[in-house]
Amino acid sequence: MIDRTVFENKTAAYYTLGCKLNFAETSAIGKALAGHGVRKARSGEKADICVVNTCSVTELADKKCRQAIRRIGKQHPDAFMIVTGCYAQLKPGDVAHIEGVDLVLGTEQKQDILSYLDDLSRKRGEAGTIAASDTKDIRRFAPSCSSDDRTRYFLKVQDGCDYFCTYCTIPFARGRSRNGTIAGLVEQAGEVAAKGGKEIVLTGVNIGDFGKSTGETFIALIRALDEVEGVARYRISSIEPNLITDEAIDFVAASKRFAPHFHIPLQSGSDTVLKLMKRKYDTALFRHKVETIKRAMPHAFIGVDVIVGTRGETEELFDEAQAFIEGLNVSQLHVFSYSERPGTQALKIAHSVDPKTKRLRSKRLLDISDGKLQDFYGKHIGEAADVLFEHTRRGNLMHGFTANYIKVEAPYDAALVNEPARVALAGWNEDKTALRCNRISDVE
Repeated sequence: MIDRTVFENKTAAYYTLGCKLNFAETSAIGKALAGHGVRKARSGEKADICVVNTCSVTELADKKCRQAIRRIGKQHPDAFMIVTGCYAQLKPGDVAHIEGVDLVLGTEQKQDILSYLDDLSRKRGEAGTIAASDTKDIRRFAPSCSSDDRTRYFLKVQDGCDYFCTYCTIPFARGRSRNGTIAGLVEQAGEVAAKGGKEIVLTGVNIGDFGKSTGETFIALIRALDEVEGVARYRISSIEPNLITDEAIDFVAASKRFAPHFHIPLQSGSDTVLKLMKRKYDTALFRHKVETIKRAMPHAFIGVDVIVGTRGETEELFDEAQAFIEGLNVSQLHVFSYSERPGTQALKIAHSVDPKTKRLRSKRLLDISDGKLQDFYGKHIGEAADVLFEHTRRGNLMHGFTANYIKVEAPYDAALVNEPARVALAGWNEDKTALRCNRISDVE
């Protein structure tokens, strides 16, 4: 039994690094603490508890986590600091040695954060560190849903990954694939609608693998969510090309609420490199998925993840990958430089790429991405579109996104925040980062 009086009149500060899944999970931690009387610390206020949710997708991410932990420790010198997330899961010993850290919780342990905090009166350091051997057994699915303080909520539908790609540590940090139930997720979506939330992003580590632990399917999930009244729009976050079925694509094209917006990791446009990565598709399948989406939804936005400079990526293989990517009818590239991760099978692959070459290859792909994004936006100038405008105000302007993820700029109007509006896309803004719009009216 948790002693609620321990938490009364306490304040907490929350810091999240990494993906939207982490943000959703931090939100769940915050709700659990709030339910026991812990108030979120105001801006500039010293907190009694600090929760830092970390990322470990690259070596740079690890470095940013260490820097953030030290900075937060200085900002809240008397706080009881808890570090959780992927970096804490993979390197608990390293985290425990950072000054100011009181408790390190792996991916599984953060679900029991209230139990670990039951006696905040203990002296700094007595909580100790959860040993690496204690953080490897990751089996439970912890539901979570968060708002990003704009218009979107992030609904965690799945966690973990069974793929073990050669460059990736996420299966070690997140465990095996598991998921919530359709009934439970529909209930959470209904709660978002009741709060006035208009847009929900489905998030997870490998969401196309939904159903592994419940015997359900991803297509059944999105069909059920599409029936939840009050939600204006859903987006599907990153989904593997081999797991997004033609049936799911056809459903999104005809659905009431799912946006024509896809984020599909390619990682390399070279079949040789894809084999070295142990990805579960080839370029032919990837092209088929893009073409299938575009046939069903010519206006769909397709974002693509690409990694450059992986072990084994020779100049010839990169040129092959670039040519393939240039020929894809996609909207934007998200380009990452390969980072060597301890314990991964990629370290056994011969031929490493030097940092300068990685930077040059990244630049080449980013230039292609800029061209594709400009072209995609340009094709929609003069069209009408439905937009959800966000809370954030920048000077006299506000921004929002169309269903197919075009960023739109308009004069600030508080009445439009988080309300669907019909606009005409008039042309580029001054710095070509968004489209201006006019003739704004409420969507019927």
